[in-house]
Formats: sequence, C-alpha cells, structure tokens
Amino acid sequence: MNRRTYLAGLAGGGATALSGCLASLGSAGASCDGDCDIGMTSSAFDPQQYEVTVGETVTWKNTSSKGHTVTAYGSQIPEDAAYFASGGFDSEDAAREGWRERNEGVLTTGDSYEQTFEVVGEYDYVCLPHEAGGMVGTIVVTE
Repeated sequence: MNRRTYLAGLAGGGATALSGCLASLGSAGASCDGDCDIGMTSSAFDPQQYEVTVGETVTWKNTSSKGHTVTAYGSQIPEDAAYFASGGFDSEDAAREGWRERNEGVLTTGDSYEQTFEVVGEYDYVCLPHEAGGMVGTIVVTE
C-alpha cells in the first residue's frame, strides 16, 4: 500500500483530521506517559507523525496488548538514510519475511524500539501485522 495514497484518501475527512496530525508534530503521544516518543495503541501509532532534528533518537513503545512492529517502507525513506526495523533487519523484504515466517521483529506489551535519524527527510513506516488496518506513521527529520 502506498502511504501517501492512503493518506490522500483520508484527507477527504476534512481539514480537522489534518490539523490534528499537524498539531502532533514533535509532541510525544498521549499513550507514552512520558517514557517514549511514539506509543503503539491497538491500531495506531501515537502520534502518527513525529518531527525530530538530525541526530535525535526516537523511541517507540508498545502501549497496547497487541504485538506490533516498526518497519520502514524501504522506498519511502531518504536515499542516503539507513534502513530501520524492529528486529534489526536491513531491508523491508527481510523484515516482511521475518515477520511472516517467524514473527520476528515483534514488540510485545511494554517493549521499546529506538532509532537515531541522521539524514534530513521523511521516513514512512508501518506496523506489519496491522498494515491492512492503516497502522502507518511518518518521522520528519529536519536540520
């Protein structure tokens, strides 16, 4: 699924939905309770979009009872950026295969995953077991 196409479809919901996403830029998710940047609820990243500057580390935490992954869309990260995925995979294909065949990369309740971002740009990512339900997110890295 192309994340931008998916989000464009959601835009029909009005400016209110978009303003909610923009308001969350750089603010930790409410589900984090101060110990993460992005929480993972049962079906969403909280917040869905998060902004950092180059060199900052983002911490995701599974704040739900369901298993989740943090998996970059390999074609939707900056060209010179390092690939990232919970489970330490070096490509989206490897992460998908690991999840599909062995449930690798899963974060269970209370588990955290960290990634430091060194290249300016947008990084789109997904929770593999909940991709069909639209559990996608974006990290925006600025100077």
